[in-house]
Amino acid sequence: MKWISALQDYKHYLKIERGLASNSIKNYAMDIEKLIGYLDEKNLNESPDKILKETVQRFIYDVAKNVNPRSQARIISGLKSFFNYLIFEDYRVDNPMDLIESPKIGRKLPYTLSEEEINELIENIDLSKPEGERNRAMLETLYGCGLRVSELISLRISDLYFDEDFIKVTGKGDKQRFVPISTINKKYITIYLEEVRVHQNIKKDFEDILFLNRRGRQLTRAMVFTIIKQLAEKIGLQKSISPHTFRHSFATHLLQNGADLRAIQQMLGHESITTTEVYMHVDRTHLEDVLNNFHPRKKD
Repeated sequence: MKWISALQDYKHYLKIERGLASNSIKNYAMDIEKLIGYLDEKNLNESPDKILKETVQRFIYDVAKNVNPRSQARIISGLKSFFNYLIFEDYRVDNPMDLIESPKIGRKLPYTLSEEEINELIENIDLSKPEGERNRAMLETLYGCGLRVSELISLRISDLYFDEDFIKVTGKGDKQRFVPISTINKKYITIYLEEVRVHQNIKKDFEDILFLNRRGRQLTRAMVFTIIKQLAEKIGLQKSISPHTFRHSFATHLLQNGADLRAIQQMLGHESITTTEVYMHVDRTHLEDVLNNFHPRKKD
């Protein structure tokens, strides 16, 4: 059994059987490629179905010296998944990762922005330039709908159901969901569509993509990162933020204002409620309100 063919089959499995998005598949494959590179470097001729537990343990030990615990845990998880796939396909009877434990890592709480910081960022967009209206509509959509950056740049005009106050979002693994959209969000998207986008020379195959660059093509993730970083520098924001910060802020502000965790889970497109529960740890002030309002001993 060859590593390259095994990796290729594994990637097909992740896409077809597990329905993972291309970015997730790329990350899984990267972990396997690191192991392949290690075997080449050490001149070890061990195939995926025959590789020894001791070899994998030495590889993990080598990795641990060069990466932080979180990255190490991700690599271990990726390799366990790969060898479990080989067991599933009857190529192996054991998983060489079984005795390898992931390092203990704390739960990393997401960075968020206050409502005032979000307002200041949006208010400092230069609307004298055509891309200003686009940028305002984008940031309002990131914050107003809690989208991932990949969901934002792939949003289509045909996904806008403004009469019903919803947009259709295609998330990880091409899973689709409907997310409510506010009146103010619809207003800024409409301004961008009718006053800026309509005048652009739109390239073939991008006619339905909502947010376009100046060349009439789909925006990249990196461009959205750059736009936000430049705005943060402009207002002197002393926080390291990204497009995902707007998504975290969306969820945190909903929770602070009394939204149901299940509803937030649906809007974010999380498969498991445990993923959404991280926002319970970001802000604890509402817990005191719950206690004071509902506990029988709330009064002296």
